[in-house]
Amino acid sequence: MKKCFLLLLLLNTFLAGGCSTNAIYEGEISEQSLLHERRTRNAIVTDKHIETEAYEELNADDELLNRSHVTVTVYNGTVLVTGETPNEVFRKKIISAIQVIPGVRLIHNELVIAEPSDAVSRANDALITDTIRIALNQIRTIPDFDPAMVKVITENGTVFLMGLVHRDEGTVVINLTRLQPGVKQIITVFEYID
Repeated sequence: MKKCFLLLLLLNTFLAGGCSTNAIYEGEISEQSLLHERRTRNAIVTDKHIETEAYEELNADDELLNRSHVTVTVYNGTVLVTGETPNEVFRKKIISAIQVIPGVRLIHNELVIAEPSDAVSRANDALITDTIRIALNQIRTIPDFDPAMVKVITENGTVFLMGLVHRDEGTVVINLTRLQPGVKQIITVFEYID
């Protein structure tokens, strides 16, 4: 009983502090982490806020939560929505909830109409993502390239690549991703800076 009370107290404290999430996010961003970051501090804070608010909105709908698998990834105000949902009504509901969040510049709706993927599929996707991230860490041919500038999201073997990149960086990342096992398709959501 005491553990349950403490858990509820902790949860209440967390939810009550939700209004100051921007201050929390800003505190998490160090000068060191900004060295190779191409987004501004404000853009990073806004992206984290959009993701948090999107998940709060989607998780508040029990039917959506139980019947869909949705991943929301934000980079520089661009939102990538991936996963599976059982019908077009749910798909529209998900996108509608996200597009009204302040700071959203663009939405890439990559939701598939299907039953949610199973644990084996998600584990395979996580393995593909990890393999690609390891490969990106091996890039030495591009001066000042930091693999942390590229977000890698995998859903059912389809790899989505996001980030602020130069065209030559994007080409190298795409070609390297193409060589990794298990990749069925690559969809780029890059924002090119040249």
